[in-house]
Amino acid sequence: MNDCTFILFGASGDLAKRKLIPALYRLYVHKRIQKLLIVGVALEELSVDQVLEGARTFITDYDAIQYTAFASCMRYQQLDVGNADDFVRLAEQLKRYEQSFGMSGNRIFYLATASYFFCQITQQLAVAQLAKKWHKDDTVYHRIVYEKPFGHDELSAHAINECIAQLYAEQQIYRIDHYLSKELVSNIALMRFTNCVFEPLWNHQYIDHVQIILSEQVCVGLRGRYYDNYGALADVVQNHMLEMVALLGMETPEKLTGDYIRNKRADVLRAINIDDLLLGQYEGYKQELGVSSDSTTETFAMVKLMIKNRRWARVPFYLKTGKCLDKKETVIFIKFKKVDCLLAKDCPTDSNYLTIRITPNASFSLTLNAKKPGQSQEIVPVSMDFAHSKLFGPVTPESYEVIIEDVLRNEQSVSVRFDEIEYAWQAVEQMRQIEAPLYTYTKGGTGPDEIAAFERKHGMRWKA
Repeated sequence: MNDCTFILFGASGDLAKRKLIPALYRLYVHKRIQKLLIVGVALEELSVDQVLEGARTFITDYDAIQYTAFASCMRYQQLDVGNADDFVRLAEQLKRYEQSFGMSGNRIFYLATASYFFCQITQQLAVAQLAKKWHKDDTVYHRIVYEKPFGHDELSAHAINECIAQLYAEQQIYRIDHYLSKELVSNIALMRFTNCVFEPLWNHQYIDHVQIILSEQVCVGLRGRYYDNYGALADVVQNHMLEMVALLGMETPEKLTGDYIRNKRADVLRAINIDDLLLGQYEGYKQELGVSSDSTTETFAMVKLMIKNRRWARVPFYLKTGKCLDKKETVIFIKFKKVDCLLAKDCPTDSNYLTIRITPNASFSLTLNAKKPGQSQEIVPVSMDFAHSKLFGPVTPESYEVIIEDVLRNEQSVSVRFDEIEYAWQAVEQMRQIEAPLYTYTKGGTGPDEIAAFERKHGMRWKA
């Protein structure tokens, strides 16, 4: 990774300030790329200092000297995505910037914009020859990164994919779901396929069910106008949660890289069948800024799905997500089946669990049954824990650092392929066809009261 020009569309936006610019700063400071030129692009007329000012508070390891050097590597270009002449001017400016910095011509275009701009920007990149189509003999690379959400349904996602495919090769395209780059999520495949104690048990013979929970304490805040057009199913279930289902459910890939992983993830997403759905909306949502006064958008969702293949026959996957809940947490529970108890009494009341906690404290935990010390035969659950931060400490990269570094390395397993996205949207369409009632729930609670009926109906209990 010798050098790269990083062109950031949406440089004035929240994602750029909170995540992307701080991630680029850390890559620069830790010299994980030898030479970096950043060109911020947005509609507003801004200076580099104004762009960086909003990001400054989100840089946790700020150093004044390093920050000054980092700022000197950034330029800013005002651009209206609807104006073809602006793209021509950007192309001319890029050439001048790259010549003055001594860059080789490697470029990454990061589209941190609304998805309805994706096709328009992509077309203008091609027309202005800012990004050239990949060819196997190329000595420099041009890669394009699209930030989620990718469309708002299957039809819109398909249209965007068709637009991109006409202009660029899949080898240079990255559709990003930042959850795939979180350390514990990316570790799921490694844990499964490099530990013989797990893979032989990873099927319907030994696993009772799987729970995936993504809870948020925050309400919609200033994102009301955006969120009201998506809701929990499109904003969280379609990408983050179904991609976790795909990682947990996929068959063994030939290699743990690129299309080997993406092929297996796609197979799982294509085989999903939605069995049940419960939706909720927190009290006061309709009064949030930007939200319609008669909104029927869900802010809470519980899904029961099945994967239609031999490995997962009759094994339900339960998903639960919501905003304005009592805690912030992303966790996966793998519940194993009970063994026949050979004890005369004091048999264990529950089976074994593998817990994969992604946030707030990344960890693996395997719950086993063991004898309580003493003369009795009483059985108690004990946990074998691995806390990621205790072993690796604060050096663990943030997800957007991993994303950018993987794009630099041309590692495409972090990217969601076009068919994965369309299969995931098909699953969401199945959910929407159920036309489930919308229940209300209290802010800061655990969700609608109807959760208890859902548990009784399916003979399960949420672990969190």
